[in-house]
Amino acid sequence: MLRQIRRWRIQRILEREAIPEPQWQEAVRRLPLLAGLSADQLTQLRELVVLFLHEKELMTAADLELDRPMALHLALQACLPILDLGMDWYRGWRTIVVYPGDFLARHQYRDESGVEHEEQAAMAGEAWEQGPVVLSWADVAESGQLDGFNVVIHEFAHKLDMLNGEPNGFPPLHRGMSPSEWAEAFSAAYRDLSERVQRGDGELPLDAYAAESPAEFFSVVSEAFFELPGILACAYPQVYRQLTAFYRQDPGTRLARRCRDSRH
Repeated sequence: MLRQIRRWRIQRILEREAIPEPQWQEAVRRLPLLAGLSADQLTQLRELVVLFLHEKELMTAADLELDRPMALHLALQACLPILDLGMDWYRGWRTIVVYPGDFLARHQYRDESGVEHEEQAAMAGEAWEQGPVVLSWADVAESGQLDGFNVVIHEFAHKLDMLNGEPNGFPPLHRGMSPSEWAEAFSAAYRDLSERVQRGDGELPLDAYAAESPAEFFSVVSEAFFELPGILACAYPQVYRQLTAFYRQDPGTRLARRCRDSRH
């Protein structure tokens, strides 16, 4: 009975808050990130976007005005990672704060000597445990172009990572996934990238920021998984396989199929 009531409620939301077809088509057209999704996948994504915009509160700062096309541009990118996971994976928080551009974030930390420090830095995005996601609209607007940069996917990957506590690059895995295989694949790749960064290698398979911590590594490889899947699969095939199992998607195959279809 509860399942039926929940489905009825969801159907009511989908009907009452449906996205007009012209708006939907334009929003999809603006995002190369979505290339190759099937008609069924796009339908599924459309429903997720409606539910996302219903459940999450989009707040703006510094006099930014967020119109409907902007909200759709953000929501589409946020919902792609959970296309085959569902909205429940974004549970436990509600608010997204959007600034016009980079914003200043203050963080306190204690060093090895026990001394408290406070630092301030310009940020493009930030995710708080059990709190909001904070984003720069300028960076959201530039995301999704298949160039490896996606602040939306990066911060929402942190939210997935936080589902089982403090972010550490180890989100809750699905039944049938091996925690030891995940740890082995990610640890080896993280160690390899960190060593390359320390050596000052000129060409890296991922943004050097991924070497900051296992949590940042997970978010950066999630960006690469959706934006540049071929490069990630070539550099760290075991990580790519783990992400395919986790996200239940294979963007590399999808984008390659789209490229083949476009040549005919």
